[in-house]
Amino acid sequence: MTTKWFQITSPDDAAQIGEAAAILRRGGLLAIPTETVYGLGADGLDEAAVARIFAAKGRPQDNPLILHVPSADWLARCCAEVPETAYRLAAAFWPGPLTMILKKAPAVPLRTTGGLDTVGVRCPDHAVTRAIIAAAGVPVAAPSANLSGRPSCTTAEHVRADMDGRIDGIVDGGACRVGVESTIIDLTVAPPRLLRPGGLPLEALRRVLGEIAVDQAVTRQLAAEEKPRAPGMKYRHYAPRAPVTAVTGSPAESGRWLRAHVPDGAGVLVYDEFAPLFPAQTVRTIGPAADKAEQARRVFDALRAFDDTDVTEIYAQCPDSAGLGLAVGNRLKKAAGFHTIDAHDGAAVIGFTGGTGAGKTTLLRAFEAMGARIFDCDAYYYEQLRADERLRGAIRAAFPGVLSADGVLDREKLGKLVFGDPERLTALDRIVFAHLPRAIAAEIERTGARLVGIDAVKLTESGLGALCDATVAVTAPEAARIARIMARDGISEERARARLRAQKSDEAFCERCGSVFVNDAPDAAEAARRSERFLQRLLKQIEEERNHG
Repeated sequence: MTTKWFQITSPDDAAQIGEAAAILRRGGLLAIPTETVYGLGADGLDEAAVARIFAAKGRPQDNPLILHVPSADWLARCCAEVPETAYRLAAAFWPGPLTMILKKAPAVPLRTTGGLDTVGVRCPDHAVTRAIIAAAGVPVAAPSANLSGRPSCTTAEHVRADMDGRIDGIVDGGACRVGVESTIIDLTVAPPRLLRPGGLPLEALRRVLGEIAVDQAVTRQLAAEEKPRAPGMKYRHYAPRAPVTAVTGSPAESGRWLRAHVPDGAGVLVYDEFAPLFPAQTVRTIGPAADKAEQARRVFDALRAFDDTDVTEIYAQCPDSAGLGLAVGNRLKKAAGFHTIDAHDGAAVIGFTGGTGAGKTTLLRAFEAMGARIFDCDAYYYEQLRADERLRGAIRAAFPGVLSADGVLDREKLGKLVFGDPERLTALDRIVFAHLPRAIAAEIERTGARLVGIDAVKLTESGLGALCDATVAVTAPEAARIARIMARDGISEERARARLRAQKSDEAFCERCGSVFVNDAPDAAEAARRSERFLQRLLKQIEEERNHG
């Protein structure tokens, strides 16, 4: 079969809209764009056409399909006993990523509904697709346009990769704006039941409907004998070729677990800010940890991208269940066949950075007095040189002659090699940054420390900041810093000022940290009191953020 390619950018393109609609009217298969994912469309009232969907996708026969309509006016054509609630939801959220489960009309064949007496209906937020459905004059059954079990398609090129030669046509309507499938709500039960989280957050539905139950299939795999009431409930789905493990917990907690455990050569799917932590792995990113809309847009693209690599296993950071995180997490867990690892470690890890003389030591001592395990990254690096052959080997290979046989570093020799030579300094940083986060994450897990402080001048550059539940830039007035440096190191004011000029500015430290502590107390006792109060507030904030997630 030759698959025709349609490039339709406007619902007013009558000629191409009509040609695409004709494929549906004659019982053919047409891939259509929506705001969520691409759908594989056929006349939802034609049993033979619907059977071709199952054949083309390799889809289980008991997996129901969703009917796509151009407006709420079509509900009565597809459904029996349409409740007022359905029209209220349609007014609030259609066109949009919401599918409603209702009693099916007699005209809807059981093949479309997977043998159920209910049917899912939605109105997609894509003007070209609504125009095609209207021109075809029939509700369009359209599951995601991927081979069954594979990640859903969010571009027409994804569809081509899976369906070229299997279907009659593909409509290229651009990249999908939402990126995960529609939310499915069952209105045939009381209270209404969420069957699949999707592009419309559960919180938005609850604002309209009030109480909504969440089906067990959202959080676990259905058993073999259980019949799915909506698409995607039962079968392993959304999966790349390599097996996936989903890792839950806060971003910092899951990041620490991944850094401590993921082997070299594995695939990792992480938030953008965690990517530098995995130089020896194949990395794909899904957006910033705080941007769940971006994660939804990118999750299927990222999963598919692993199929172009030779990884044999994939580990994925999984967001919490707030907002679109419920949908993104559900897709990742289903891609993993619900093989998940709970990375909640109960630790509160705070990273501290700042220039010389800023007064980090005061804050670190206060944290240590609260029971925290403190990692001075400079000192820990030298400990690791003596303890870890892999780190020693990397240093020896890059800088011959700077290490003794037992791992003692000739700092003066290394300094002469790297300082003043940006390329060599970058090479040294690359080695250290690849090692320290892994070692510290493993040590946090090994010791079970509940409070951890990480002291690093290059906290964010090294990637260590991503492993922290909070990051703090410590600053102080210039006069106070100069006085501290002079007293600490026994040097002149001129040399103290020179040291300050050689460092990054306070602004550079602060702009990449979540909190700032200004150490300008008049004496040591007051500095200690302020430090303790600041740390207590920060720990409370960490706890509240986790509870909210």
